[in-house]
Amino acid sequence: MMKLLLRLIFLALLASPAAAQDMSAFKTGPVFESFGPHAPVEGIGEVPADTGFAHAFDVSKPGEEGARNRGFESAARFINMHAAAGVDPDNIRVAVVVHGKATLDLLSAEGWAAHELAGENPSAAMIREMLDEGVRFILCGQSAAAYGVSSDQLIPGVEMGLSAMTAHALLQQRGYTVNPF
Repeated sequence: MMKLLLRLIFLALLASPAAAQDMSAFKTGPVFESFGPHAPVEGIGEVPADTGFAHAFDVSKPGEEGARNRGFESAARFINMHAAAGVDPDNIRVAVVVHGKATLDLLSAEGWAAHELAGENPSAAMIREMLDEGVRFILCGQSAAAYGVSSDQLIPGVEMGLSAMTAHALLQQRGYTVNPF
């Protein structure tokens, strides 16, 4: 009897539709128009315009095949949503500390080819645009060594650090908070 009940519960769970996400409210901009979507949140008012952010993102997970790195895009979303909420973009400092397999998402076209990766780096254009807006990308030197990546294979403007741990420690000394997700 108990087995039958458990089977019925299991089948009911399989038959029920998963909660659908409504992404219609999510828009890009105002800083990055082609990535970094965010949604307005009613009832919170504006974040004070004189608010200052110094925020570090830790990214070790690579982008899915053929897609931009979601961790990098989260940093763009952080900038877009706060600028849209009234914070002056000049008051938003963001650093993306990259390690692990995400190392390869920082490769230039030449580096991508040198590592015999198919197609083009889907994150490259986004990274260049973010660099142009002052976002820092800091690669863990230990991960670079492990993956055989040299500085000349990186998208111009990407920095190399001794390690991701060192980069985070230095950023924290300069007032950066670490994004917990």
